[in-house]
Amino acid sequence: MPHCIVEYSKALEARIMPESLLQAVYQGAVDSDLFTPSAIKSRAIACDYYLVGDQVADFIHISLRILSGRTDEQKSRLSSAVLARVMALNLSQLSLSVEVLDIHTESYAKELL
Repeated sequence: MPHCIVEYSKALEARIMPESLLQAVYQGAVDSDLFTPSAIKSRAIACDYYLVGDQVADFIHISLRILSGRTDEQKSRLSSAVLARVMALNLSQLSLSVEVLDIHTESYAKELL
């Protein structure tokens, strides 16, 4: 845990490799000191069609899905750490957002096969 889901405008691939973006998000999650590094799961989803407001513009949106029970301070620390690592990539002219979402612990199921 957590599941780090990075959605981004496909056009950004001309400026940054998705692996670099995932590495920044991963390192931000590590920096938060909330998770064992080996438990962090990250994936990137390129979006071919998107609008920011009423314009086609680059964006990165990061959803950090964590098991419920963390405090607001811990969630804020996580989003701030991830945001700082992505901002350190020095990208410009894009919309960047991060959100922390609770996973309902009682209904979450997981198996390692």
